[in-house]
Amino acid sequence: MLARALDVVFPPRCAGCGTGGWPFCRGCRASLETLGPPWCERCGRPAAIALDHCPDCPPPPVGVVRSPFAYAGPARAAIHRLKFSGWRSVAGALADAMVTVNPAVADAVTWVPLGRRRLAERGYDQAYTLARAVGVRLGLPLVRLTRRSVATAPQARRPGDERREVMRGAFEPIRRSADAPGAVILVDDVLTTGATAAACADALARAGVHEIVVLTAARAFAGRGHGYTRTGSQPGLWLPGDLPR
Repeated sequence: MLARALDVVFPPRCAGCGTGGWPFCRGCRASLETLGPPWCERCGRPAAIALDHCPDCPPPPVGVVRSPFAYAGPARAAIHRLKFSGWRSVAGALADAMVTVNPAVADAVTWVPLGRRRLAERGYDQAYTLARAVGVRLGLPLVRLTRRSVATAPQARRPGDERREVMRGAFEPIRRSADAPGAVILVDDVLTTGATAAACADALARAGVHEIVVLTAARAFAGRGHGYTRTGSQPGLWLPGDLPR
C-alpha cells in the first residue's frame, strides 16, 4: 500500500531516460533492441541463419540462454539504474520482458549471487531482485542454491578466456543434493561471455540440479557490430508481451 501511495505522489519515470513515462517512454521503446530469431537456438545470439550452437555458447552445465534485449541504449540505462541508482522497480519492467523469452519449464528460480563486499557496498543484490520478480511472474518459488566462495574483481574489461579462469570455483552450493530442484532458471542482469553464469551453473550442478536455463535482462556482445544491428536484433516499439518467442 505504501509503494502504491508513493507511486501516486512520485509517479515512476522511464527506466531508460529517467524523464518519460513508465516503464519506457515512447522514444525509449522505439530504441530498445530486442533479440529474436534467427539466432543461436542454444544461447540466443543473433545470427544470419538459425544455428544449433555457436562459439559464444556458455559451456555445460548451462543449457539454454535467453535475453530479451541487447545491452545497449535504454536497456543498458535501465540496468544501470537498477544496479547503481537503487531503482528496484526497474526489476519488474525488465522481468516482464524476460519471462516473455523464457524457454523453460522449471521447478524453481534462483540467481547469481553477489559477494559479501559488493552486496554491502550496493545495499542489495540486483540479480536477486530480478529473480524474485521473474519468479512471481512465472509462479515459481525463489530458492537460494549457491553462494560466492571467492571474491572476484569486476570482470568488465577482461577477455573471455581470462574471465573463465578467474571465475572458476567462484561459487559453491549451499543445499544438499536431495533438496535441490531438478530444473532451475538461473537469473542475472547481463550475460557477456557467460563465464559467471557457467561458474554458478557448475555449483548448481554440484548441488544436484540437472537442468539449468540462464535468463538475463540483456546480452552484451564483444563488439557493436556483432549482433546489435543485424537481422535478429530488432530496434522497435516494445510493450510487455510483444517480444518474439
